[in-house]
Amino acid sequence: MRKLTLSIILLLCVGMLQAQETRKLPVETKVETSNEVTIKGKRVPYKATAGTQPVWDDKGEPIASLFYTYYERTDVSDKAKRPLVISFNGGPGSASIWMHLAYTGPVLLNIDDEGYPVQPYGTRSNPHSILDVADIVYVDPVNTGYSRILNPETPRSTFFGINSDIKYLADWVNTFVTRSNRWASPKYLIGESYGTTRVAGLVSQLQNAHWMYFNGVILVSPTDMGIDRGGPVKMANYLPYYAATAWYHKQLPSDLQAKDLDEILPEVEEYTLNVVLPAMVKGGSLSDSERDAIATQMARYSGLKKEAFLNHNLMVPTSFFWKELLREEGLTIGRLDSRYRGFDRMEAGDRYDFDPALTSWNHAFAPAFNHYAKNVLKFNTDLTYNLFGPVHPWDRSNESTGYDLGTAMRQNPYLHLMVQSGYFDGGTDFFNAKYSLWHIDPAGKMKDRIQFKGYRSGHMMYLRAEDLETSNEDIRQFIQKSMVAPNTPAKY
Repeated sequence: MRKLTLSIILLLCVGMLQAQETRKLPVETKVETSNEVTIKGKRVPYKATAGTQPVWDDKGEPIASLFYTYYERTDVSDKAKRPLVISFNGGPGSASIWMHLAYTGPVLLNIDDEGYPVQPYGTRSNPHSILDVADIVYVDPVNTGYSRILNPETPRSTFFGINSDIKYLADWVNTFVTRSNRWASPKYLIGESYGTTRVAGLVSQLQNAHWMYFNGVILVSPTDMGIDRGGPVKMANYLPYYAATAWYHKQLPSDLQAKDLDEILPEVEEYTLNVVLPAMVKGGSLSDSERDAIATQMARYSGLKKEAFLNHNLMVPTSFFWKELLREEGLTIGRLDSRYRGFDRMEAGDRYDFDPALTSWNHAFAPAFNHYAKNVLKFNTDLTYNLFGPVHPWDRSNESTGYDLGTAMRQNPYLHLMVQSGYFDGGTDFFNAKYSLWHIDPAGKMKDRIQFKGYRSGHMMYLRAEDLETSNEDIRQFIQKSMVAPNTPAKY
């Protein structure tokens, strides 16, 4: 009996060790599959590579390994002329799943035309993918997706901070481009949300520390990227977003509600810059009559009551807006996409209990990617795919990524920039994004290389079927416009 018990214990121990081994990420591995997608009515065959590639320390020892998915069109012979798009999402702590399965890649998760989850979970072909004009690699930074730290003794500060994140990812990208033999290819960086901070810094780091030059950077729903827009500037700039959202929910006065959004926004933007911003700067020196008149007009544009602006010294926080706009209907609105509605345990309060948009998206993405990775990409692992991974504390000190992007553009005449924003995004609103663009190029000398695109959706504008087509076409046109003719010198 004792021998039998010992045998069972031994088997259990071996089983536990084997289980632990299968939950470790391989330092390097890859699996390749072939497929095809029809884009704009034309067949596009491609190879998908799902794998891991290490991050090394200064001694050449692997300290982490990053999961990536790389899509290559297979009926193209000359890779030197074929653009390569390197894609990151944000957080910090977010995996690349969002743009991978819902935006630019050859597959889409199953959602309805407005971005809401549907069952059965799974994926379908993306007829709007940019794979017809560019190869794409989606990268999961450390502790996101399947990416993991390999050496537990490595300080977390090596990965988790604005500048450390940029430094190790630049080295990783350098290795990937070398291994994939893509140095001659026109190259593009695309980032969403915090990913815009990441790629704004990466284009500068790769250019100045790795001598890798890019044709374009695409910022999807950009953060402030270290560009100073705090205080009165940031608060004043929210008004156009409030107006767009109130218009969507039919909360504006009848004369404004009868207009199209494209008619309303220029009016509100002009009022914001010429009246609201100076008024907020004046603060307590405003006369009572001035304050009352401005609060009245802001209420007219936002769907809120005048008293809301007076009680907040004209600076109504976004959190209050999400709770207040539809309070009388017993509803809240989403932060990342204010088209989405929810309801709280209590109608009282100054902020909602949860973001109706984000909870809906998590519901759609997590099951779909786990199914896709195993059954389509054939990447088998017992690791949990972290939509949002443990990356905190995150060092946000010494950020200058937006200014660095501007410097990189001035240094590189080939480098173009496009910003894509959703009008109903309350997390990284569109008018503050415009403000950042103005200060990336404060002299206005690069206007021919900078463009802004707005969409009638939220933070992930591509979740709305109409904007999925439009926003991908905007990227496609951006890539084609920024391609350089042979033997064209990079000079001013």
